Amino acid sequence: MKELKLDEKTYFNKISFPSFERIKKGPVAIIECIEDIPCNPCETICKFGAIKVGFPITNLPILDEEKCTGCGRCVPVCPGLAIFVLDYNFNEKDCLLTIPYEFLPLPEEDEKVKCLDRDGKFVCDGKIIKVIPPERNAMTAIISFAFPKKYYNKIRSFKR
Repeated sequence: MKELKLDEKTYFNKISFPSFERIKKGPVAIIECIEDIPCNPCETICKFGAIKVGFPITNLPILDEEKCTGCGRCVPVCPGLAIFVLDYNFNEKDCLLTIPYEFLPLPEEDEKVKCLDRDGKFVCDGKIIKVIPPERNAMTAIISFAFPKKYYNKIRSFKR
């Protein structure tokens, strides 16, 4: 299988990243799907019509940021683990990122973690806020963790 390499400009043109104005309004989904494969569970699960794949089914999903409520129903159904929810207004200094998580053991609430960028490089310290077990979400655990707001567009995972 050929490895997919994208430069940063191409990468950001392929993902559905909401505007900063929308991010400041409250929780919103961010879709970082870059695979042109037949897939649309995110479109099907969104009861607000905020995610569109359309025809052909190999289109990349597009987020209508004004329709998105940040409910997170799309997070556990994405087989590529490419959707997460950002709550920029979690508190005065931190934002909250909710991601799918498929590693064991699951982290514990209040656990301190190392927050990582898209390349898996350490950026800052964070803290686990909420853990939803896999049996409640299409067999994918959902983890929410907080980190400083200034990294809202960099952090995508964490290391225990």
